[in-house]
Amino acid sequence: MKIFSKHSLGNIELNNRLVMAPMTRSRAIDNVPNDLMVEYYRLRAAAGLIITEGVAPSANGLGYPRIPGIYNQAQIDGWKKVTEAVHAEGGKIFMQLMHTGRVSHPDNMEPNTRVLAPSAIGMSGEMWTDSNGMQAYPVPQEMTLEDIQQTQQEYVSAANNAIAAGFDGIELHGANGYLIDQFINTASNKRQDSYGGSVENRCRFALEVSKKVADAIGAERTGIRLSPYGVYNDMEIFDGLEDTYEYLAGELGKLNLRYIHIVDHSSQGAPEVAESVKAKIRNAFGKDVIASGGLDKEKAENILNENRGSLVAFGQAFLANPDLVYKLENDLPLNSPDYDTFFTPGEKGYLDYPMVDR
Repeated sequence: MKIFSKHSLGNIELNNRLVMAPMTRSRAIDNVPNDLMVEYYRLRAAAGLIITEGVAPSANGLGYPRIPGIYNQAQIDGWKKVTEAVHAEGGKIFMQLMHTGRVSHPDNMEPNTRVLAPSAIGMSGEMWTDSNGMQAYPVPQEMTLEDIQQTQQEYVSAANNAIAAGFDGIELHGANGYLIDQFINTASNKRQDSYGGSVENRCRFALEVSKKVADAIGAERTGIRLSPYGVYNDMEIFDGLEDTYEYLAGELGKLNLRYIHIVDHSSQGAPEVAESVKAKIRNAFGKDVIASGGLDKEKAENILNENRGSLVAFGQAFLANPDLVYKLENDLPLNSPDYDTFFTPGEKGYLDYPMVDR
């Protein structure tokens, strides 16, 4: 089957076309990768490509409790253990850089940090903090042009740190209502300057970050995740959405980024992601596309055979099945995920999913 065939992601040879999707797991105490995380990723190294959970490129990018960063030496050293373990098993691993922007709370952040966003528009609802339980989202500070330039440089520094930690590449999280997506989406971007209003202006931040990171570590080691029709974190389906993503994909293609990873959460009740926008992104980009969204073995194989993606991402199936590749190869039953332990600290629901004896 095609899903088990090798694939060249630029100059990186993948053992198969199965991608472990990025999934927040909130196990990084003090935002530093630890031995639990080393084992978690090592056990899943049979994936053709692992994309890590979202990693904060700076202290301002910390949104949720216990998410890891890549902006200090302790974090770099912790991630080195992860990459060494994955590589020792023959795997490949990219780090996802996730600046959460307004999806944050000061209780989850370090001292002297700021909750930043394109516009001073707070989110509805509340988020969990370890120190004070559920708290309302604060109104973020609207980013100045100086803030924008500094934040872009933080992405570059983080990408360099990821390569220093042994990663094969990085994925920019431009989806699901986090900072890059906040610039693209009209729900969170009401700016009147060169970063707001028109399609070109709202895509400017994404493209500038992509170019600067690609210039720093190489375009062949740089991917991006996008979520057209995504409404997570108070995003909206806006006028001209498909044209926006077609334009963005075309410009990303000109930068020679390695891949676009398309989010599709419709299987979990989110709005349907029209095949038309997926096709526009693929055609405009012209390079590797990672398809995702409630896939099983048959659906994934069909996507590859119909050229609707060159790689296929599995999320919760990899979370609950460290040996997912082996189980799919042998048509074995899969463990079900324990939703109650997705974001809790400790081994439970993290390292205790059973594997097949072989």
